[in-house]
Amino acid sequence: MTRRAVLVAAASAVVAGRAGAGEGAAAVRPLRLAAIDWAMAETAAALGHPPQALAELAAFRRTAPMPLSADTIDLGLRGGPSLETLALAAPDLILSSSYYSFAEARLAGIAPVFSRPLFVPGVPPLPRLIAATQDLATRLGTPAAASAVLSRSRAEFAALARRIPQTAAAPCLLVEIGDARHVRLFGTDSLFHGALTALGLTNAWDGESRFAFAAPVPLERLADFPTARIVLTGEIPVQTARGLARSELWNALPARRAGRVSALGAINGFGGLPSALRFARALTKALEAA
Repeated sequence: MTRRAVLVAAASAVVAGRAGAGEGAAAVRPLRLAAIDWAMAETAAALGHPPQALAELAAFRRTAPMPLSADTIDLGLRGGPSLETLALAAPDLILSSSYYSFAEARLAGIAPVFSRPLFVPGVPPLPRLIAATQDLATRLGTPAAASAVLSRSRAEFAALARRIPQTAAAPCLLVEIGDARHVRLFGTDSLFHGALTALGLTNAWDGESRFAFAAPVPLERLADFPTARIVLTGEIPVQTARGLARSELWNALPARRAGRVSALGAINGFGGLPSALRFARALTKALEAA
């Protein structure tokens, strides 16, 4: 069976399911969601409405703070999703963000689009994610779900903050390694900064994020923060890790010499509240072990 035949069969099953639901006694069918933006996908899942189709599904699964159903449909690249696959997925609502505004007209030709500007340079994203959680819950007809999600999130941040030892409460540099000589830094306009603040901790880098595909910050800049803890996020390629291990510059950093380096692994820095909480849990565990 060809890929297109599989997609058509899946779409037919969706339509059949809808018809069957219509024959029931006033059953209310949840909206069928497709997501281009990962933060929106996380938000929908947290609200109890996981998307049935998602862009870059395999990559999302590697960093996602929650599992998605095994039959979730992969829509291809976030920057260029397959419109054919999206149409065959038959969504009632497409979740997007300002990152993908260039594609919104084409997406809207398939289904209504719910989009919000979540990550804007110079603007803290956490308040925007909270507002998006409330707005999406209202759009889905479940406003109480947002109240529950936000209440649980606040309670968990507070509980995690109480666990952090005072001896480990140094300012943190939130770093993603680019290569053995360059890094990316998460600043005040990052998701991780919001989580750090919610834990009662301080970001040593008080400017905007320096985040690009080509890591823009020379490794030696980290030496400007001799009392800070270096918090590493993201996967470090094997070759890069080997280069760091041999790097005189890396090994001479005050944080490295003093054992103030915590590696948290792959966490989506452009996710929703679930990713913020995942970061907070991982950092709290690392600080307890420091």
